[in-house]
Amino acid sequence: MKVPRLVLAAAMTSSLALVPLAAAGSAAAAQAPAHGGKERTLRQLAADDRLRIGTAVDMSALADDTDYRRLTGEQFSTVTPENVMKWEVTEPQRGVYDYAAADQLVAFAARHGQKVRGHTLVWHSQLPSWLTTGDFTGQELRQILHRHITDTVRHFKGRIWQWDVVNEAVNDDGTLRDSIWLRKLGPGYIADAFRWAHEADPHAKLFYNDYNIEWSGPKSDAVLDLVGRLKAEGVPIDGVGFQGHLGIQYGLPGGVPENFARFEKLGLDTAVTEADVRMVLPADDEKLATQAEGYRLLLDACLRTRHCISFTVWGFTDRYSWVPGVFEGEGAANLLDEDYGVKPAFRAVQKALSGHARAKSTTR
Repeated sequence: MKVPRLVLAAAMTSSLALVPLAAAGSAAAAQAPAHGGKERTLRQLAADDRLRIGTAVDMSALADDTDYRRLTGEQFSTVTPENVMKWEVTEPQRGVYDYAAADQLVAFAARHGQKVRGHTLVWHSQLPSWLTTGDFTGQELRQILHRHITDTVRHFKGRIWQWDVVNEAVNDDGTLRDSIWLRKLGPGYIADAFRWAHEADPHAKLFYNDYNIEWSGPKSDAVLDLVGRLKAEGVPIDGVGFQGHLGIQYGLPGGVPENFARFEKLGLDTAVTEADVRMVLPADDEKLATQAEGYRLLLDACLRTRHCISFTVWGFTDRYSWVPGVFEGEGAANLLDEDYGVKPAFRAVQKALSGHARAKSTTR
């Protein structure tokens, strides 16, 4: 998902770790702050459950906001670039590559003992204009895609834990999404992408990633069939990423652990890759409580699935959330508010991580 650049508010005291929620009428969230050294971090709690917990990272915030930077390093054991590994950024002009920002995030992760989820190699969106406006034959486009995947994966070889190889290729009705890739290359582009990524880095875990597949339905059934066929054909796919973008106004889904288990039975890892739980603004105690239940529901499904290897939130503070820029009148989707205040959702994640005793051999 694309995150709009936001102007930073006034600088905060850099010694602060997490401050209590300041919004009026949010008594349920105004719990004790998680100051450094006084509470175990999310990554420490997740390690007890043999799970890696991560966040998507806004690179402007990482560079300019000391509190954001510190919390990213302290609280999470994996990071995902929100935008800087997408094709429009890494090759803005044909043959002209720019991995500088992505390299900075990978270096940050190395300094903080974090693994990196690469996001994303093949998508219908955020493509460079030279690609979308070019008059390429199918053969030319296949060569371009092959080169893009090979060059990108080789550049980061040995430094990326999981790659979202193919992102959002299925419609809600279960049909394949109409995209430049499907129109010009046919459905075989999906298998090719995984093969090419594996050739470039045989040790990276390769994922198919999508939204609205957390529960059983036409879309998740279609994805299950897709990845099952890939596995049966010997295509090197390792896992499925369930994005986890929820909106409380639509109700919370049921049967999520059982749906995750369907994919695990195929011999695949699973992961929650982009979790956030948005609401129609303004926020109030009831909405925040429902939001907390949404986060708990997703995390519980992961913890109850033996080979769910990571749980990633799509940003951890409302200050830099992508939601208001895409869904008019909606927001407050993250674990912390715009001032890094602790919300019930953060406490729900803490509690879920503290309350599980997972079986061994999960994070592989």
